[in-house]
Amino acid sequence: MAHELLGRLAYGSRYNHVPWGQRVYVRPGERLIREARWRLLIRRSPVMSREEYERLRHPGEIEEFLSCMMCGESRQQPLFEPRGDTGWRYHVVRCPSCGFLYRNPNIRPERLGDLYASGYSTFLTGKYAANRQRRYSLTMEAFSPVFEEGKERRLLDFGSGVGLFLELAEQRGFEGYGVDLSPESVAQANARLVTARTYFGTPRDVPEIAAGGFDVITLWSVLAHLPRPLEDFREFRSLLAPGGVLLILTVNARSLLLKAYGSAWSGFTRNHLMFYSSETVRTLLRRTGFAGVAFAPHYGDTIEAGTTNLTPALRDRLRRNVELSDGGNMMRVLAFADEEALDRWAGGPLPIHRLHA
Repeated sequence: MAHELLGRLAYGSRYNHVPWGQRVYVRPGERLIREARWRLLIRRSPVMSREEYERLRHPGEIEEFLSCMMCGESRQQPLFEPRGDTGWRYHVVRCPSCGFLYRNPNIRPERLGDLYASGYSTFLTGKYAANRQRRYSLTMEAFSPVFEEGKERRLLDFGSGVGLFLELAEQRGFEGYGVDLSPESVAQANARLVTARTYFGTPRDVPEIAAGGFDVITLWSVLAHLPRPLEDFREFRSLLAPGGVLLILTVNARSLLLKAYGSAWSGFTRNHLMFYSSETVRTLLRRTGFAGVAFAPHYGDTIEAGTTNLTPALRDRLRRNVELSDGGNMMRVLAFADEEALDRWAGGPLPIHRLHA
């Protein structure tokens, strides 16, 4: 592939011992090259009306065309065509007004369950699950002290899968609830959990959840799967108690890896629908009534856990490039429901950005 050839020509074999997901952050000068190539791609890619774009595409049975969910812009800038080994493929466009990246045509909300009808829980308990709880713990530590003590606090894990996070939450004392669209996953989660409970469906389907009053709502690798994010986030905001917070872990649409690998980026998976940056997630939160937001850079699980094989010099270079560029391949976000939440958690290790002046 072109990006691999570029690396071999520029750096030879000096960085072959570095995992591929870290190379673009540690090879000298690569960040600047990738950023420049990204700006060139945006300038050269055509912008077309939605009508022009629709004439080029043929939606499937469960798909529909969209305008930008974040700003309403109908024009489209086609950028990528991800595809997988099992034959799936889709098109990713960029909003020329606000920069939002999304799949178009997209999945109809009423057909979203088709993506999770069978076999998804097997995926969640396979390779994917191996280091998930470590990632959850590292993210909770990054937003300390919000997650240190769960006693007498209600938590909702939206898209709870097989209960890997809820298992940690109940160990910390949270009164935990979960919802998921995979019946298999819900059954496996409830077999795993002791005090927490998961349900099939949406929050409004479960009276105990629809009543709200949650101190914490978590979305672990869920945001990219939501076909109607504005509607969902207005609901999340209504479910939070005064002083409540919402945690998001999602793929980062400003990732240096996206700029390096394009359509082959790891964030373009079969079930992902929309791709957020720190700018567009701010728009989403502002439009749905949240008061503030904090971001924690994601350096990578092995770096943060102290198990990396990188030398100290390369580790420091990686951290520096993550901070200078995009915050890492994953984006970690903590949203604050109201002024009470901002006041309660102010003074923590990360700066809080108010969403309403």
